[in-house]
Amino acid sequence: MSGNLEFKNYQQEGRLFTHRAITAGLFVIVLLGGIVGRMIYLQIIDHEHFTTLAQDNRVKLIPLPPTRGLIYDRQNRPLALNRPAFNLEIVPELVPDIERTLEDLDVLLGISEQDRERFHRLRRQKRHFESIPIKLDITQEEAALFAVNRHKFPGVSIKARLTRTYPMKEIMAHVVGYVGRISLKDLKTIDASNYAGTTYIGKTGVERSYENTLHGQVGMQEVEVNALGKAVRVLQETPPQPGRSLRLHVDAALQKVALDALGDVNGAVVAIDPRNGGILALASKPGYDTNPFVEGISSKAYKALQTDPNKPLYNRAVQGTYPPGSTIKPFMGLAGLELGLLDLKEKKYCPGFFQLPGHDHKYRDWKKGGHGPMDVDAAITQSCDVFFYELAHEIGIDKLQQYLKQFRFGEKTGIDLVGERKGIRPSREWKRRRYKQVWFPGETVIIGIGQGAFQATPLQLAAATAAIANGGHYHEPRLVAEVLDETTGEATPQPGKTHDIPVRNPSDWDKIRDAMVHVVEGPRGTARRIKNEHYRIAGKTGTAQVFSVAQDAEYDEETVAEKMRDHALFIAYAPVEDPQIAVAVIVENGGHGGATAAPVAKKVMDAWLLGTTPTEPEGASQ
Repeated sequence: MSGNLEFKNYQQEGRLFTHRAITAGLFVIVLLGGIVGRMIYLQIIDHEHFTTLAQDNRVKLIPLPPTRGLIYDRQNRPLALNRPAFNLEIVPELVPDIERTLEDLDVLLGISEQDRERFHRLRRQKRHFESIPIKLDITQEEAALFAVNRHKFPGVSIKARLTRTYPMKEIMAHVVGYVGRISLKDLKTIDASNYAGTTYIGKTGVERSYENTLHGQVGMQEVEVNALGKAVRVLQETPPQPGRSLRLHVDAALQKVALDALGDVNGAVVAIDPRNGGILALASKPGYDTNPFVEGISSKAYKALQTDPNKPLYNRAVQGTYPPGSTIKPFMGLAGLELGLLDLKEKKYCPGFFQLPGHDHKYRDWKKGGHGPMDVDAAITQSCDVFFYELAHEIGIDKLQQYLKQFRFGEKTGIDLVGERKGIRPSREWKRRRYKQVWFPGETVIIGIGQGAFQATPLQLAAATAAIANGGHYHEPRLVAEVLDETTGEATPQPGKTHDIPVRNPSDWDKIRDAMVHVVEGPRGTARRIKNEHYRIAGKTGTAQVFSVAQDAEYDEETVAEKMRDHALFIAYAPVEDPQIAVAVIVENGGHGGATAAPVAKKVMDAWLLGTTPTEPEGASQ
C-alpha cells in the first residue's frame, strides 16, 4: 500500500454528528415549544377574545331603526308623516375613486350641486363604512336605469328608506317643526346606541320637544355572513319598538284662518282654550316650508331664509317680544282693585297728561284733550292712559311687578315647545342687574300702559287673557293633547300644570271682565267695530310704540316709515257667558289695535265658534 493513504477517524465524526443532531433537536424542540405556547395562548389564555373576533367575522349585528311616530292635529289631520322613498347611496370604503364615481353618476342620472354638497358634508360626519345618500327620492325610471348599469358602480346601491314629510308645509311650520340629519352636536346629547341606523332627529317645534316620544327604541338583527360579507341567514332578531304618535290641541284649519286673517302683514295669533290651556292655533307669519330641511337644505336656500328681512324662521308667537301696550290695562285694573287702591266708583280726572309731583315732564294721553273723569271701567273701555299712569305710580314698581308675575309676565309660560322667551317684567333688581342703574319713578308710570322696558310674547298675553276669562285659573299652554300608541290604540292625555291666581275679592274678576265687554259693546269702546249678533266678545285693544316720540312732537302715522309704525295688539275671549277661546293678536307695524288687530281676532273667533273653518285647509299637500 502507498504511504500517502489516509484513514478516517470514525470516532470523531460520530461525535460531530451527535452534537449536530442534538443541536437540531433542541432547535426543533424550541420551535415546537413556541408553537405549543402560542396554541395555548390562543386556545386557552385568550380564547374568549379570539372567539369573539371569529364570531364577528361570521356574525354581523345590524341595527333596525324604529319607525318614527306621526303627528296629527285635533281633527286627526296628518301634520308629519313617514313616506317610503328610494335613495341612491354610496359606501365610501367600497368605492375606488369617489370623484370619478360621482362624475359617472352625474352623466347617468344627473347629480345636482346640492346633492354633492350634502354628500360631502355627511361624508365628513360619518364613518367610511357607512352608507351615505348621493341622490334622494329617485324615480322608478331612475332606479331602472341604475339597475341596468349597476355593475359599473361598486359600492353604490339603491336603499329603501322612510323619509319625513310635512303635508301642511308653512301652515304648521312653527308648531310641528322639522327633523334633520343627526349632527356631531346631537351625538353629544343623545344615546348614540339607540340611534344606530337612524338618520334623523327632531330639530325644532314639537318634533324636537317630543323627540324621545316620537323616536322609539332601536332593534337589532344578528346575521351570519360568508367570507365575502354577504348575508347567509338571520340568526336572531330583536324587533324595534316604533315611536309613539302625537295628537295636538291645534286645529290646522283654524291655524290657516289665523294666517289668512293676517293678510300680507307680519305678526302672530295665539288662540287658547281657557278651560284647559290647549292651544288651538299658534300662528306666526311669515312661515316657511319645512320639507327641504329633512334631507338637508342647501346653504344658499338656508342663507336666503336667514337673511330675509321678514324673518320667516322666527316664531313670533313664542319668541317675539313686544311692548304689550294698552292690553296690560285690564291686569293693571285688577291689581288696583286687589291692592285696595281702586273701587268701582272712584274716578281719576284725565286732562290729557300726567305729571309726577314736583316734575315738569308731561306723560301724554293718546287723546290730546283728555277723557275727563274716569273710573276703572271707563278707563279700560276707552283706554285712558292718564288713569293708568296715576295708578301705576300709586302701586309702585315693587308691588306692581310682583302682581304681574302671577300672570307669568316676564316668565316662561311652560309651553311644551323649545325656544320660548320670557320677555321682560321690569323691576328695580332687573335694571340694576342689566344696566347697573337705579329705578326712576317715571319708569313706573309708563309701565302702567305697557310701554318702556316691558316686553311680552303673544303667547303670554293669550295665556293671561285665558286666566281672566276663566276666573283666575292659569293653565300652562299645551300643544300636545295626547300621546298615541298606534299598535294598541291607547291614548294618554298630556295635561299641563295649573295654578290659581289668588284674589282678595272674587267679584273683582267680574268687574274687569265687564270692562272688557264694554271695550267691544260700549258706544265708546275701542273695539266696538267687531261687535256682532252671534256671540259676545270681551277684549282689549293695544298699541305698542316702536320708537319714542319727543315731548312736544306729534306722532303722524302717514309720515312715519312703515317699519317704524306702531304695532297693533288685541286680546279677547268669547263667548262672554261661557268662554271657549281666548285670543292674542300682534300685527307688526299695524297701527291701532282696534282697526287692524281686533278684526283678525274676530275672524279666528268666528271660525271657531260659528263653525266656519274648512274641513281641509287650502294649501296643504296630500
